[in-house]
Amino acid sequence: MHPFRKPMVATLAAALSLAACGPQEPIPAPETPAAVEDSRTPAQREAERTPYELDSAFAQAAAEFRVPADLLKAISYTETHWEMVKGEVEFEGMPAAYGLMALRGGNVTLAARLLGVSEEAVRTEPLHNIRGAAALLSAYADELKVEREDLGAWAPAAAKLSGITHSGAQAQYIHNQVYDVLRKGAVASTPEGKVAVSLRPTQVQAQFASPGVHAMAAGPDYAAAIWRPSPNFGPRPTDSTGDVQIVVIHTCESGYSGCWNWLTDTASGVSAHYVVNESGSEISQLVREADRGWHVGAKYDCSLNDSKMCDLQNVSVNHFAVGIEHGGYASQASFPAGQLDASAKLTCDITKDQGIVPDSYHIVAHGRLQPASRTDPGPNWPWATYISKVQDYCNPPLIIDSNNANNDSSKGYVEVSANWASASATAGYYGSGYYSASTAAVSDPATFYFYLPAAATKTIDAWWTAGTNRSSTAPFLITNASGTQLAKVSVNQQTGGGTWNTLGTWSFPAGWNKVQLSRWTTSGYVVIADAIRVR
Repeated sequence: MHPFRKPMVATLAAALSLAACGPQEPIPAPETPAAVEDSRTPAQREAERTPYELDSAFAQAAAEFRVPADLLKAISYTETHWEMVKGEVEFEGMPAAYGLMALRGGNVTLAARLLGVSEEAVRTEPLHNIRGAAALLSAYADELKVEREDLGAWAPAAAKLSGITHSGAQAQYIHNQVYDVLRKGAVASTPEGKVAVSLRPTQVQAQFASPGVHAMAAGPDYAAAIWRPSPNFGPRPTDSTGDVQIVVIHTCESGYSGCWNWLTDTASGVSAHYVVNESGSEISQLVREADRGWHVGAKYDCSLNDSKMCDLQNVSVNHFAVGIEHGGYASQASFPAGQLDASAKLTCDITKDQGIVPDSYHIVAHGRLQPASRTDPGPNWPWATYISKVQDYCNPPLIIDSNNANNDSSKGYVEVSANWASASATAGYYGSGYYSASTAAVSDPATFYFYLPAAATKTIDAWWTAGTNRSSTAPFLITNASGTQLAKVSVNQQTGGGTWNTLGTWSFPAGWNKVQLSRWTTSGYVVIADAIRVR
């Protein structure tokens, strides 16, 4: 585990003491399809990206090199979300990035020289990493004759530090990322609840050329994307090896703007079909899906993919793959929900257009196909959640609410007797309320009907509001269209409120199947019929 992910001390001094020992190698996590899902909440994962107080380190570096502390924080947030990343090489010719400031290649060497410390210290020690970026910015400020007291005037120095060369990507990086963070502000807390880094909103405008205001063309294969064509592509083979059969998931090992900047540079010699930004608010399409992108430097070895598609053994993966890059790093502790959601929608679109089965054998990690030299998207990419999202977008689940006004009666509806009371007193309900009834030894269930046009295996989830007066043995009865009861599942409705709870998976015939919540259980409680989901 990286030292900056240990949920322990909260002082900068302790952080530096740990970092001085050098980074430890991360423990590899299982890859798809048998990946282990992270049990932490998104908030917990985000908090543990920055478990140490770093405001004083930014202040120290800023004072030492006469660079605005807020600028250092905004660049760090843009590049790494204030995480001490351990970079890897994703594209040949682009060195790995390191630390809170994502310093790489020649910048690491020059920063070490300016500080009089080792390159390893710049890569792995948080204070020296921040000081290194500050020293470089200060040198660029002298070169560019920046008015140091004017925060907006630092934009050209920030652009130079980024290494981005494309004018459009530079403008996007400065205006839509670094200075957007400055205007909005940001904060991160430690797992103990202390402030790790804080950046107060500042009304500032970058003194830098604005992004083009002309309408951007939509992606030729995905209308929600911006078309930024890369010259780095070739034709797919005309035989069956050129048929698109998999989607490969990558991380850029950089931020979004720097990523599409590099992938559209003729000199880079690499490309991907798509790049998804960190928030999920923007996607770039760089190569048409019909063309061969240059994103996997390996031939296909079916033994790495559970012996699937072995007819493609020793064929270049690029022949039959669509590649999606994601702004971020294989070493990062978590991935933003917005990015995962936008990526899942895109992957669903690709699989539907190309006739690909949306499962974990056809949506795969770069590191899984090229394990000798790549690990992306890394051990913390939430594979189970991601594949489930893709499948849900491709085959949206059927939800039957307790309020029939919210249901398509041709697909599903609910029936209850007058003994069930409509309620909305407890927060966390699905839709517009729920039904409640007292437990008793009576046959009086709430019945959720759902229609299947063809026989299928489906997973059933239930939603309820939790409370101490709820039954801990609420009985759900699963019955198929033939009238056969497939299962009785008892659940504890005192917990699990405000979320989907899986009841199980069964094979159903075509026709009207049903899920019933019975009242027949231990008396003195209530059972809650809120909604079911069929997926």
